[in-house]
Amino acid sequence: MLTKNILTAALVLAGAVPALAQTPRAAPRATAPTQAAPNEATVQSRADALTANMTQGLGLTPAQTEKVRTINVASVRNVEAARLRYRQDPAKLRSYIDAIGLARLEQLKDVLTGSQFTRYQQKREEKMGIPKAGGSQGNPPPGLGNGPTE
Repeated sequence: MLTKNILTAALVLAGAVPALAQTPRAAPRATAPTQAAPNEATVQSRADALTANMTQGLGLTPAQTEKVRTINVASVRNVEAARLRYRQDPAKLRSYIDAIGLARLEQLKDVLTGSQFTRYQQKREEKMGIPKAGGSQGNPPPGLGNGPTE
């Protein structure tokens, strides 16, 4: 039974190959213009600046600095390539940049100590303007008071 199935499969494949050879080739499709590669000097300088800031702010060891630099170079290169590729599609660009950022965070989490990663997250949130949890909820902004005054 097994040899019968194998022979049947071999015959089907043997017939398919010549049939494919007889099929006319489709005309080559017009390809999109090739995308320029990200400027390597820009990638390196941005990655170096990120790494220097992180080394100073988080007190990285030399081994951590090298690993973080590798992560930063790859992330900056991917972001720059996405900017070139999706410059006409901002929504797609944003989703790619977000995905690259999340992947970078996961990689950094593996390199940094717990306290370093916590400090990194705090600095990142401050820079991005994310309000701290448990802030002054219920207190009105300065100058607005608690309501109408007479």
